[in-house]
Amino acid sequence: MVPAEDGETTNSNTLLCPPEQGHGAGRGSTRNRQRQGSPARRLAMTRKKDKRRSENPEENQRRQKELELTPMYKELLYTIAHRHGKPATKEIHTDAQLYHYIQQAFNMTDDEQKSLLEKVQGAEPPVCSLMVTVKEAKDILGKDCSGFSDPYCILTILQNEKEKSTRKAQPKAKKAVVKDAASEKEIYRTDIKKQTLNPKWDQTFVLEFTDTVGASLHVEMWDKDEELSLSQKFEDIRTNFHGLARMLKDATKEKGEDDFLGTVVLMLEDLHCTEDSWYTLEPRTDTYPDRGTCHMQLKFIHKKRDETLSAGRSAYVNYCGILQQFVQAHISKQQGSGPWKGDLCEEGTALLEFYATQNDLSPFLQDLAKWVAYSKLYQSLEVDSTVLFQQLTSIEYHWDQQELTYQQKQELGDSLHEFLQYGLSLLAKYRDIFHPKPNSTKPLHTLLRVMVQICKTRAFQKLNPAQFELQVEVTYAVKTGTQEWFNIKQGLHQPMTKDLSEIVNALSKLISEVKEDIRINKDVWNKVFVSAVQVDVFTVVYQRLDSLLSEEMRETLAQVEQQMDQSLANALFPVYLSLQDIHKDKAFLQKRSNLLQLTNFHECFREALPYWLGKAFSTTMDRVEKAVQVDELKPLQGGSVPIKHSTSAVDLAACLQPIAQLWKQLDWPDPEEGFMLMVKLTEDMCKISTTYCQMLKQRVRKLSDTSDQSCAINMLCVVVNDLEHLRSVLTHLPAQLNWAGLRERTCHVITDTQFQNTLPSQLQHTQAALTREIRSAVATLGKQLNTDIETHVRGMATRQRLPSKSTEDAVVPLMRYLEKEMKYMNENLVQENFNSLLTPLWNNSLKILHQVSTQGGGNLVYFQRLHYTLQCLEQCFHAEGNGLPLETLQTDEYKVLKAYLTQNALDSRQIIGKFLEKKVWDQKVVSGEKYGAVTVITSYQRSDQRLHVEVLNASNLIPLDSNGASDPFVHLSLEPRHLFREVEPRSTKIKNRDLNPLFEESFEFMISLEQCQAPGASLVLTVLDYDALRSDDFEGEAFLSLRAVPGVGGKDAQSEDCHTAPAQIRLPLMHPKPNSDSLLKLLEARRDDQEAQAFVKLRRQREKKSQEV
Repeated sequence: MVPAEDGETTNSNTLLCPPEQGHGAGRGSTRNRQRQGSPARRLAMTRKKDKRRSENPEENQRRQKELELTPMYKELLYTIAHRHGKPATKEIHTDAQLYHYIQQAFNMTDDEQKSLLEKVQGAEPPVCSLMVTVKEAKDILGKDCSGFSDPYCILTILQNEKEKSTRKAQPKAKKAVVKDAASEKEIYRTDIKKQTLNPKWDQTFVLEFTDTVGASLHVEMWDKDEELSLSQKFEDIRTNFHGLARMLKDATKEKGEDDFLGTVVLMLEDLHCTEDSWYTLEPRTDTYPDRGTCHMQLKFIHKKRDETLSAGRSAYVNYCGILQQFVQAHISKQQGSGPWKGDLCEEGTALLEFYATQNDLSPFLQDLAKWVAYSKLYQSLEVDSTVLFQQLTSIEYHWDQQELTYQQKQELGDSLHEFLQYGLSLLAKYRDIFHPKPNSTKPLHTLLRVMVQICKTRAFQKLNPAQFELQVEVTYAVKTGTQEWFNIKQGLHQPMTKDLSEIVNALSKLISEVKEDIRINKDVWNKVFVSAVQVDVFTVVYQRLDSLLSEEMRETLAQVEQQMDQSLANALFPVYLSLQDIHKDKAFLQKRSNLLQLTNFHECFREALPYWLGKAFSTTMDRVEKAVQVDELKPLQGGSVPIKHSTSAVDLAACLQPIAQLWKQLDWPDPEEGFMLMVKLTEDMCKISTTYCQMLKQRVRKLSDTSDQSCAINMLCVVVNDLEHLRSVLTHLPAQLNWAGLRERTCHVITDTQFQNTLPSQLQHTQAALTREIRSAVATLGKQLNTDIETHVRGMATRQRLPSKSTEDAVVPLMRYLEKEMKYMNENLVQENFNSLLTPLWNNSLKILHQVSTQGGGNLVYFQRLHYTLQCLEQCFHAEGNGLPLETLQTDEYKVLKAYLTQNALDSRQIIGKFLEKKVWDQKVVSGEKYGAVTVITSYQRSDQRLHVEVLNASNLIPLDSNGASDPFVHLSLEPRHLFREVEPRSTKIKNRDLNPLFEESFEFMISLEQCQAPGASLVLTVLDYDALRSDDFEGEAFLSLRAVPGVGGKDAQSEDCHTAPAQIRLPLMHPKPNSDSLLKLLEARRDDQEAQAFVKLRRQREKKSQEV
């Protein structure tokens, strides 16, 4: 064997040619190739001829074995007998195990097995070879002065005995083994790659061997050295000084001797059938242990086989047949376990690997064979389509790596096209083949993906030049399948007679089937088709069924025209509802080029519409009348929540609901006709409600004649509750009937005035009548309660002067009465009616309390009693959320009364505190410095309970003396005085004739933290103009809350050792407005309280000196 250029070796069989050219197919044998054809067609032709010759099954089976299976079986026996290397499976099988497996797979008898095995053992043995592809190397040693190498590889296969004898003959161990142990004819060399440490060869060699026992593959890498001139060596020294040592070493070598780079030694017994790995280059010495890696691909092949075993078939054809036989045998054993997922047992996988490797079948041809076999088997629905997708992906990956023969291209093109046609036939019947469950759509989705992948592959585009648009073909298949499906359903629901009712019922069943099919396509199948092939199958199916169903419906309804009666109308109602559901699904259509034929389907049902309305009204009226006749006017019992209306009210709501439901079901498309339909329905519901009210009044009169007064009151409460329940039902009627949506639909045909004068007017008229009836009954129940409450409230006011009666005791009679009466009414009235009873009672109670409060003068106990009474009444009427809501109770009148009573119920000291808090607030919101300002620095030390105040200055004071100036000083006082009795007021020094005096005086007050945090605790700064002959004039006053002083409030309020920095504050001076404070008026009214009178007197004196009006 002579190495060819670019690393390829040539012999009688070309290495990289397809198997048909490399095994048994002579050059130019076009006739032979045409006769051979694809394996699937050959097998089919053989079966066809056998069928013609004999109809005996046993004879056919014998001929199939002889013509088809026996050659493949002998090839497998030959493969097992001459296998080398380990398979990729986890388990290594013996020859006996493999023989047993193929005997089972091919259904051979023991005699047949023995006979064929003898023939194979007598056949010519193969020429075993190891195909080695040296791909590349990385990080090898640099042996030249430049730091690079000129690497090449030499390869050979050695026996251990030969290698050992060669080493013994050498007087001294050398690095070279291949050169010394093998002849030149047995050594193969790669090309030399110049100046690189990462060479790439990608060259293939075929090395023959006789036996793997003791044999090893030797691959040595060398650096090619060439003689250089003296000038070139000096140039290398100049450009690479570090190469000097290498130059000196080269001087000691023999002329033309190459440098050793590394070696790879692999025992053939340890190799797999095929290997693709990086191997470490091993050194001969320890000088440079790290010598890089080399990438090689290894494969055990048969360079020459006995071709008489396969009857002239190519290895590729045999591989296809073997693969199909193995898969069929595997599927037959796994029946009932679901679709085949593409996995074989380890014996079958190993045998396929051995056969493909020995015959040097490329991965492309193996995947091609798998695709052909699997796509054929898929047509029996035994193969999972995911397996096909994997093979298509592999064929696309290998398409440019190997050129197929004409027969292989034809076979692949036919297979792809046939699969597409078969897939389209499945899509036409997808309703019957695939399960319409969201979690069971994977088979259809994978099939579509396979079809899409076929159209995308370069193989299909090249082998099928005709125009093939998958989306168009899928759409056509779905349309055709939908037509066939509809025709079948139409035949199944064909009426047996010409009776009109039976004809309508048959149409109803057909439409129900269509509706369900449209729903499944919308909810299930459309997602699958859109995601896989971008075909909106829902739109395709909907438009086709719309046309078919419209034609069928119009033909059927034409037969019942002018023959409408109540029974036919009843039978047509479900037909209308189903058509309406189908028509609503048009909103999900993506493309709608033409008007749908079912758009105006409602026009066919105009004749039946009055029958539907009349039946709904008469049925509802009969049910209401029966409900009132059996009503005992007693509250319903049972359940955790008590029901206070009677049975007829519940029945009435249930009777009205179907009418509202009828409107929703009809959803009449024509807006003007829909409006008139709504007017009719509303009129009927209002008529039913009015009739119910009259029936209820007659019923209560009839039952009251034979009952006592207590029972009559109870029945009156039930009637009120029934009417309230009916009013509640009518209140929700516009929302139930969607009047807002109707108004929007009819805005272009019905004016607002027309709309309001019809629908709302009808409903309001009925509700007004119900309201009048409810108010009349509630007024009867509440009349006596109003009188009794007024008596108790006025009687309590007269007892306020009796010292033996406490505030709580004075209110007890009123509360007991209210508790008894309210409990009774709450138990017998629904919440709405109970609230309508409570509201006037509450407003009347507020009115009485207000009248009584104006008669109390300034007596504190009197107002405390009234205030407590208001609180008790509020709790009673609210009843912890079971009575009137707080927003209803807390009206403006209530808030005014409560504020008035709360203020008058405070003691004098509390009022003074409120007054000071109000002054502090006025101080915060005052704007400008009309009367000047005073600046102070304050702080409080908790450790020694000391309040420090430093008066810095006053500014912009008003002149009060005749000379245009003032003699100001600041008076400091802690208020209220009842809280700081032991703290004397302080004053600064007098500053003569100064409107902007600078004081800078400090004062300290010994007060506790509790005093500082008390309500209303304030520092009052009064600026006065000193007058020696009369009382001092008033410049203004300022109020500072002690809580705002640093050290009193804040995060460190509980810390006794904190030292807070003082704060400087500028306070505008204020003048009080005379007679404007209600708190002072309240204190002034308390003539018997000396403390209050003293406080009022001081404030009135300030008001007299105030310049505010």
